[in-house]
Amino acid sequence: MRRNIVHPGADELIYEIRQIVGVGKQLEKLGIPITWENIGDPIQKGEKVVPWIKEIVSNLVQKDVTWAYTATQGAEDTRKFLAEKVNERGGVQITPDDILFFNGLGDAVAKIFGFMRREARILGPSPAYSTYSSAEAAHSGYEHLTYELNPDNNWMPDIQDIENKVRYNDSIAGILLINPDNPTGAVYNKDIMREIVKICEKYDCILICDETYAHVNYSDSGSIHLSEVIGDKVCGMALRSISKELPWPGSRCGWIEVFNRKNDALFERYIKTLLDAKMLEVCSTTLPQMAIPEIYASPKFIAHLNERNRKYKERARKSVSILEGTKGIKVVEPKGGFFLTVLFEPGVLNDKMSLQITNPAAREYIQPMLKNIANDRRFVLNLLASTGICVVPISSFCCKKDGFRVTLLEENPEKFDWVFTTIRDSIQTYLGQVRS
Repeated sequence: MRRNIVHPGADELIYEIRQIVGVGKQLEKLGIPITWENIGDPIQKGEKVVPWIKEIVSNLVQKDVTWAYTATQGAEDTRKFLAEKVNERGGVQITPDDILFFNGLGDAVAKIFGFMRREARILGPSPAYSTYSSAEAAHSGYEHLTYELNPDNNWMPDIQDIENKVRYNDSIAGILLINPDNPTGAVYNKDIMREIVKICEKYDCILICDETYAHVNYSDSGSIHLSEVIGDKVCGMALRSISKELPWPGSRCGWIEVFNRKNDALFERYIKTLLDAKMLEVCSTTLPQMAIPEIYASPKFIAHLNERNRKYKERARKSVSILEGTKGIKVVEPKGGFFLTVLFEPGVLNDKMSLQITNPAAREYIQPMLKNIANDRRFVLNLLASTGICVVPISSFCCKKDGFRVTLLEENPEKFDWVFTTIRDSIQTYLGQVRS
């Protein structure tokens, strides 16, 4: 072409969580039954939407207004309802104009980074959720900047690492938190979050907190929202969604809650840019927005959340009980979200290790992929071809450690036990066997 039309950050758009599906689908065609443990979709893993939520949505579908455009920022009654919910928690107060809806948080993240000045960088956690690491790296044209989550401290953020990186890199304009965290399942308490708020205040940075799993939280501290700790000085935003807590991932319905936007003229102008960008699309999908107040206000909603959290807490404990004691790995029990991260101890993996792949066609298909790849990805591909269990290598989460992420979503108890027992046995076989 006469002009290069490729964005300089194009090579950073990597989403292994879904890219590995292509490998799994091909193995399926070759006769390997696949157990999909790569993506956080409760519905695909067998969870049934409770009847009272279905009834609310069904009744709304009968109203013509749910078929129409809504306000660009989002349905006015829904934004008013959500603002009141934020204000009831105490902490920073907002208005309905501080809420902006998107077609899922993927849309929100794309715009948050896509309309940010390229020289402005956002420091995020490592392991990093791929949507953020890819979007931040793509917008800047450089590798995503990260701070460490410490597996020896229940995956808590390294506060000193955060401050050092902010202090010595003045391109960093903000800090990203994911709470509860994906992929580690860590939950941050108020003290840790306040320490990060202090860093943002000290260095005049914004604070972004992904609260996708805010209500999928089975920790002792319970749900902690950014609005409760950010105070009245630091500019920031919380990212919320109904995908995981109803669950309704197919709704593609998420929103941001903006805090202290009037404190800084540049931040205020930036938020207006997001609204202007959304205006070009007219609005986000109407129906799921209009369902939010009715579902959240239902007397059944809190019991619904509590029951799901009890279920995930039991699964988290059970998965860890199956895996713990396995030599060569480290497992930290999740406290929120749908995922468990398994780390391999440093140095235990090498490029000679393999699992027995009994299907000849699958073995022939997977072999060329095992050359010159990260050691944890090599294990993941061996696991996929030999057992059909599809997990995601932790090295694809912008992380220098070896490991993998697996979901806690399997609804069938016997299948759940089989998944984690098979993973355990496969790890033991893989680490005890070296082939030339």
